[in-house]
Amino acid sequence: MYLIDKSFKKAPKPYIRQGLLATLVVGIILYIFRFLSGDIIIVAALGASTFIVFAMPDSVTAQPRRLIGGHAVGLASGALAYFVLLSGYLDTPAVSQDALFILAGALSVGLSIFLMTITNTEHPPAATTAIAIVADGWSYKVAIFVLLSALCLALARKILRPHLKDLF
Repeated sequence: MYLIDKSFKKAPKPYIRQGLLATLVVGIILYIFRFLSGDIIIVAALGASTFIVFAMPDSVTAQPRRLIGGHAVGLASGALAYFVLLSGYLDTPAVSQDALFILAGALSVGLSIFLMTITNTEHPPAATTAIAIVADGWSYKVAIFVLLSALCLALARKILRPHLKDLF
């Protein structure tokens, strides 16, 4: 087992280039949409999506359909779980808020997995989007941030495609 990948030792330029490109693209996305995000969990999902796009550009999960569609499904799943279970409709002494939160979080992830797999929009970081909506609540700003960020990552992948290769 090696601490540093043998491929990096042989050809470090793609690793460095793609790491720098990812830094630049995420920096631009965060700068442009900084007034929309406000949610650290959503930004974590963006980081995971960025990893896939820049370290595994040939991966099926890096395709625009999956990148954008997966996050759209994650948003919808998280919103559904949030509105049905946490928005106050089920306020009853029989069920604790903790139990509803746990149920909503689990439902958001399970539903997002189910919907992503049946619609061919599988993108693992989008499950984080789903649970982030449950954890921090629904907002149009967060939804816009997620969708615009996914769109920007898909566009960056398309434009930078000649300069990207799988690093695995």
